[in-house]
Order: sequence, then C-alpha cells, then structure tokens
Amino acid sequence: MKSIKVWFISGLIFTAILGTLAHFFYDWSGENPLIGLISPVNESTWEHMKLVFFPVVIWSFFIPGVLPDKYRSLRPAFLLSGIAGTLAVPVLFYTYSGILGRNVAWVDIGIFYVCVVITFFLAWRLKDSGKIYKKRAAVYLLTALFIVLFFIFTFMPPDIGLFAEP
Repeated sequence: MKSIKVWFISGLIFTAILGTLAHFFYDWSGENPLIGLISPVNESTWEHMKLVFFPVVIWSFFIPGVLPDKYRSLRPAFLLSGIAGTLAVPVLFYTYSGILGRNVAWVDIGIFYVCVVITFFLAWRLKDSGKIYKKRAAVYLLTALFIVLFFIFTFMPPDIGLFAEP
C-alpha cells in the first residue's frame, strides 16, 4: 500500500508543478501553436482548465503496467478524476466570482490547487473500483473527446462566456 501512496503523492506534486508551469509555456514558446494545444493561450476559463487536465493525463501514462491486479483501475481512475477536477475549475470559478461580482487572482490560483486535490482525492476513492475498470473504454473515449475539444476550441473557440477572456 505504501508504494501506491507514493504514486498518488508524486502525481499530485507533479500535476501541481506542471500545471503551474504550463500557465507560462505558450508565452515562453514564442506562442508556438503546438504548445498552445496543451497550455493556455489566453486567460479564459476554458484555457485554464488545461492546467489540471493535461498534467493528469500525462501522469496517467507514468503508471506502470506492472502494478498488482488490485490496482488495475488506477489509470482509468486518474483519467476520470482528472476530468472531474477539470470540470471543477469553471464550477468553482463561476460560483465564487458570481457571488463576489468579480474575480480575485489569488482565489483563481487557489482554485487550481483545490481542483488538483479534488482530482487526486477522487482517484484515490476510485482506485479499487472494479466498475471503473470494466468501463475503462468509456473513460478512455471521454478523455479522447476532451483532448479533441481542447485542441479544436484552442484556436476556434465558440462565442460564449467560458471561452471569453475576463
């Protein structure tokens, strides 16, 4: 059990650090469109959802295939939880900014870290789920759909608030 805890703690730290740095990748790359596919190209809420999503997807690829059968649900658990954490970004952002009538930078930053914790908490709860393992194909398809939507909407965003810069 200790090694699985190490995977979760390492993944949480990896996601928090990579997500934080990813905020700057597009600018640092000279606005390289390929980098823009996985990191924010503007300050819209949609683009900031990438900060949770892509680091978790990347981390899920590091999960070794040699883990005991008991943890065969780990990859789909991370992916599904990553989607939940990603969706928590706009929910938390629009809830607090709607209440206050404005947004506050330090709260926005805190929301990112809260969403990372939500992701890893949910993944921990799902790690032993046989149901999620049986539905892993659906989880993989949903993850692929999110990737496609992030890629399309990065450069062709719909004209709605989620994609607008504040």
